[in-house]
Order: sequence, then C-alpha cells, then structure tokens
Amino acid sequence: MKHHSATPSATSLPRAPRDDSTRRMTKYFIMMAVRVLCFVLMAVITPYGWHTALFAVGAVVLPYIAVVIANVGDDVREPAAVSPLAALPEKPDMPARPAEAPAQPTVIEIRESRPE
Repeated sequence: MKHHSATPSATSLPRAPRDDSTRRMTKYFIMMAVRVLCFVLMAVITPYGWHTALFAVGAVVLPYIAVVIANVGDDVREPAAVSPLAALPEKPDMPARPAEAPAQPTVIEIRESRPE
C-alpha cells in the first residue's frame, strides 16, 4: 500500500517570492556597482589606451546584461522531492480498517472535593 499525499513536500516548494526578488535585486546592484567602477577606472587610469575602451564597453553594456539577469526568475524546474513515506517498509499484517469501536462508550468521571 503506497501513501500518496496531496500536500507538497517542503523540499519541493518553489522559492518564496520575497527571497527570489531579494536575490535578483542583489545581482542587479552588484552589476551596477561594477558598472560604476568601470566609469571610475575609465576616467582615472592614464595613459588612455585599450583598457580605457574596455572599461567604456563595460560601462555601456553592463546595464543591459544586469537587467536581463535580474529579470530571469527561477523558472527552471528542479526534480520533485521524493516523499519520505515511500521509503517506509510496508506492513502486510496491519488491518485494512481500524478496530471496531466498543459498543458502550467509555466514560471517564472526574470528581473534585473541596479541601476542608
């Protein structure tokens, strides 16, 4: 008898939207910091040469790359987690239904007495 649950496993749930947004914004800000560094290095490093052109290309191209990378979400589907219930051994000696309820319900009576 296999156990199937309609509830997803905690390990197969997607990343929370807030965590995903924070991760993407962090990537964007890091790339924009590199862009600012390219601008600064382009102006500061002398004599001007091929490296100045490289920094200029970085300063111009990095915003596009940053936006594209920041907008890519976690659309990649990871394999679904296997339920831990599937690893449990099956017990053939277990009854299919729970035991019959007793004919008379069990009554538990609690009496309190006041201390004198």
